[in-house]
Amino acid sequence: MIIRPTCEADWETLKSIRLAALLDAPTAFGVSHRTAAAYTEAEWRERAAVGGTAFWLAFDDGGKPVGMIGGAVDGQGHYNLIGMWVVPEQRGSGAARQLVDAVKAHARERGHRRIVLDVAPENARAARFYLNQGFVFIDEWEPLASHPAIRVQKMACFV
Repeated sequence: MIIRPTCEADWETLKSIRLAALLDAPTAFGVSHRTAAAYTEAEWRERAAVGGTAFWLAFDDGGKPVGMIGGAVDGQGHYNLIGMWVVPEQRGSGAARQLVDAVKAHARERGHRRIVLDVAPENARAARFYLNQGFVFIDEWEPLASHPAIRVQKMACFV
């Protein structure tokens, strides 16, 4: 498994993985497939180029993209893990753990001691995975931007 940060040249791969994630788990992300599918090439290029949000891709041993994750600092200065997804056939392979490790390392390199993320408690597999990665639930809730009827809970991890 190879985990590496994206660069602008990865825009099509990032787009493909992101859209697949949004189709597979539409209520797990803050943006809808419809919204993301409407992004222009320039917008995808900007996302892939390390700008405000850093993205990493996971590739299997044959070079096929199998997952993604993002990390960004929000308006309050909190480092956020976002957009985590692995293709179903690679779940349990260690790709997800390696992606989270990349985000943790990036946060530490930038002087952050804590990472936060949002997860719907009903997404038991994701919640269990994050708990196993050192995250704990904190008493902060908010509606999911893409599906406001769904409330997500914040989790945090010290790095």
